[in-house]
Amino acid sequence: MGTKVNLERQTSAATMQGNRTSLSDEELLQLFIAGDESAFVALMRRYKDPITNFTFRFVGNYDDAVDIAQETFVRLYRFGNTFMGEVKFSTWLYTIAGNLAKSELKRYRRRNGMSLKDAFSKHDEDQTWDVPDMSYMPDERIDRTRIAQEVQKALMSVSPSYREMVVLRDIQQLTYEEISVITGTELGTVKSRINRGRVQLQAMLKDLYKELFPQNFDEAP
Repeated sequence: MGTKVNLERQTSAATMQGNRTSLSDEELLQLFIAGDESAFVALMRRYKDPITNFTFRFVGNYDDAVDIAQETFVRLYRFGNTFMGEVKFSTWLYTIAGNLAKSELKRYRRRNGMSLKDAFSKHDEDQTWDVPDMSYMPDERIDRTRIAQEVQKALMSVSPSYREMVVLRDIQQLTYEEISVITGTELGTVKSRINRGRVQLQAMLKDLYKELFPQNFDEAP
């Protein structure tokens, strides 16, 4: 009897989790606001890796990126009921993460008297990088760690205003319109900054950047 009850509970839990994965972000958020904590867990599972990867590519330090991602979900937990639906939920969440990442960059400069770009340039020779998400790499035979290090070093040499947009477009695969909302920047400026960031990266990485992200060089500016 006890085994039957346990199996029923497990089946019910699995069904509930399956139902959660089929729901939209906005539906999950409404369930969470109504008091369903499991809906919040589902949202966090859905966005934990993308948000951590975005913040890592932006700030360049994995520990800081994890902290920023965690704080992003704390903000979601505390202020989820302020989401009004004018934009997609994912756009809203990336906006929170991006603002927290920018604040971290400013704090770093105040604490250390240098930008993260200068700090990474200073330690290029012996810097070891944590790489949270390598799913975008097109060829498993490539030395992923070495390439990721090269890409990240190059990203940290790009102006933060360009870097954020290039990461959102070329790595996170967000649309220009979404990036415009996330960064609070006019659409034309978004496209211009992404193009300039790509030019800077390709100058440093040569053909490697285009090899890794060929689809982004075929699109119209």
